[in-house]
Amino acid sequence: MKTLLITVSIVSAFVPCAQAADVKLPAAMPAYGKDKPIPAPNIVKHSMANGLQVWVVERSGVPRVDYVLAVRGAGYTADDKDHPGFANLMAGLLNEGTSVRDSRAIAEAAQGMGGSVGASTSVDGMLVSANAVTSRAGDMMGLLAEVARLPSFPVKEVALAKANALQSLKVQEATPGFRAERAIAKAVYGDHPYGRVQATAEAITSTTDAMLRAEHARRFRPDQALLVITGRIKAKDAIALAERAFGDWKANGAAVPPTPPAPHSATPQRILLERAGSVQSTIRLGSPGIAASTADFVPMRLASTIVGGGFSSRVNLNLREAKGYTYGASAGARVNRDGGSVIGGADVRNAVSGASLTEFFNEYKRLGTDLVSDEEMAMNKRYVAGGYLINNQMQRAVAGTLASNWLIGLPAEFLGQYVPLIQKVTPEQVRAIGKQYFAPEKQSIVVVGDPAQISEQLKAFGEFKVSEK
Repeated sequence: MKTLLITVSIVSAFVPCAQAADVKLPAAMPAYGKDKPIPAPNIVKHSMANGLQVWVVERSGVPRVDYVLAVRGAGYTADDKDHPGFANLMAGLLNEGTSVRDSRAIAEAAQGMGGSVGASTSVDGMLVSANAVTSRAGDMMGLLAEVARLPSFPVKEVALAKANALQSLKVQEATPGFRAERAIAKAVYGDHPYGRVQATAEAITSTTDAMLRAEHARRFRPDQALLVITGRIKAKDAIALAERAFGDWKANGAAVPPTPPAPHSATPQRILLERAGSVQSTIRLGSPGIAASTADFVPMRLASTIVGGGFSSRVNLNLREAKGYTYGASAGARVNRDGGSVIGGADVRNAVSGASLTEFFNEYKRLGTDLVSDEEMAMNKRYVAGGYLINNQMQRAVAGTLASNWLIGLPAEFLGQYVPLIQKVTPEQVRAIGKQYFAPEKQSIVVVGDPAQISEQLKAFGEFKVSEK
């Protein structure tokens, strides 16, 4: 057996050392380019006779069409007090069987069109999304309508979904973050629907296929829905497909009552949830915030980014980088259609539980007292604008953003207005937001941890109610 030896000669392309030494490097990094807003898309709007709104955004590029059907009043706020989280179970079952075909046939049909169909839920509504290659746009529109309008909630699929939801809940209940989020939501919102979005075992167990069908009929209505279509398709063709698939959709019975406004204030609470033997504490701070439609929405988004919205945010640089208390800390606004909240949090070592709360409050107080420097303002504006631009490059993201914005009460034009509005926010506006919404004295505190390890540290922040749940 012979061995073949191959010799490869490599010619160096490196600049000789003497010559490299003469190369002058720039003294500083080049200046950032000017942030660009998303080009305002040409949105063709059409209203159907049954009340369904249709927005079409024509796009060049890949031969694909994306659909998002947004339904107001179909989300968590429509769940009754005995069935929190019901909307999530419903969303997961929409594509598990219709009056026309079963779950496997739905999946195979979608795959054959080069796409998919599925649903997700939020506080203020539900989104049913689909996509397909342009040549199958009409077929996918029909499948989307079938899934959204004709789900059958088969008994076997409901039983499986309930079993999976119970197992998932069991895992979540063992997670301190889940317990902390549930408690802070209750402290901020009280009995408002925004405060009960997490499922319970009782709610899951008592859900039936008949209940799902009845609630679907009540929640899914054309006069409470928007269909967004984006992609390589002419607006007139898209509207014709929508009319064919949804034109005969009719509302049945009374609509879901409007969600009442969320509270603008709440008495601060101090809650310690027991987790015996825990080596760390899970902290949440929270207070009522704002609705998306308020004038403070854009300044609030920037203020949230500055104080706790990214790796370079103040609370993260303080608690993680400077103090070494945690792997990560965050804070900021959560904004919905009828209200919102300001939530901060971190997982910290037992020994620094009290110190971590102190640093959170220090950063909150500083946000509402001192003007943010021009440099920090510019850095965070770039971060917010850049992330928004990147996230909305794909046509499916544009459809999702338009639909999600509509659910929380923002107009179609906001898609292109957001970046210019962010660029106009002033340090004075950020300080005003900090003073009004991040004031330490307004914050409820929830801590999940071992009382034996952390109770003494928490005394400086008030009297904590100790609970097992």
